[in-house]
Formats: sequence, C-alpha cells, structure tokens
Amino acid sequence: MTIRKAEKTDVKAILNLIKELALFENEPDAVETTEADLLRDGFGESPFFNVIVAEDGNEICGFALFYFCWSTWTGRPSMFLEDLYVQEKHRGKKIGHQLLKECSRIAVNRNCARFEWEVLDWNQGARDFYHKIGARHMQDWLVYRLDGANLKKFAQS
Repeated sequence: MTIRKAEKTDVKAILNLIKELALFENEPDAVETTEADLLRDGFGESPFFNVIVAEDGNEICGFALFYFCWSTWTGRPSMFLEDLYVQEKHRGKKIGHQLLKECSRIAVNRNCARFEWEVLDWNQGARDFYHKIGARHMQDWLVYRLDGANLKKFAQS
C-alpha cells in the first residue's frame, strides 16, 4: 500500500471515490462535481485543494482531500480535511489511518496550528477512532452553511 500526492491522471478514480463516499453517506445524488471541476480547482495554476491517494497494488482505493485556511487566533495556518474515504473492500488494512497520518504530517510540515474535519453524527466507528488518536469533538461550535439560492440572494442584497 502506498500513500502519494494525487496527479491529474488520478482524477477519474478520485471522482469515483467521491461518488462512493456519497453513497456511504446516504446522499447518492448529491455529487455535482465533474472531472473538469477537479482538474480546474485541484490541479490548475492556483489550486483550491490538495489530494493524496492510497494505492493497493496499482488500484487507487482511498483518498483524502484537504485545504488550508488561516487562524486569526493562532496567527498560523490551519488544515481542513474535506473528505477521507477508503473503499469498503479495502477497509481493515489501516489505509484510512495512514491517510489521516499523512495529512497530519502535512499539517505539521506546513506549520499548521490545527487540523480539523467534520464527521456525521451517526458514524460512530469513525468518531471512536478519532477520539482514540486524540482528536476532540468541538461541542461548542455549530456548523452553519449558506448555499444555493440563499447564498446568491444574500450576496446580491
């Protein structure tokens, strides 16, 4: 098993994994992303995100997609993990653990004060794992989202 930085040629496999993740999260019709979107925003001149992939043999079987932001409180960057996914048939091989560990290494190497992500409340297996490695649930912070028509309406008001 190998963990490596994703390349342009991996985009089709990454999109397939994103769609599998949507199925796992009971949102099979939620993915609007295209290969062109991934190429433009992740592999262009000014990428918005980074991706690492896990390969078992020559097969890409998992990925982690993340990006950086900046904390006004710490005066340092933070890393946000948007998605981490490993195909079901490859689970139990510590691939997710290795992807998360590599993300942690990247965060440390980029001098990040924080490494954050979200997890669905019903995903108890993931939550237990995150607690086991020392992550904590930020109970005082609520996630808010402004999207779609409401985002456009507010922006234009």
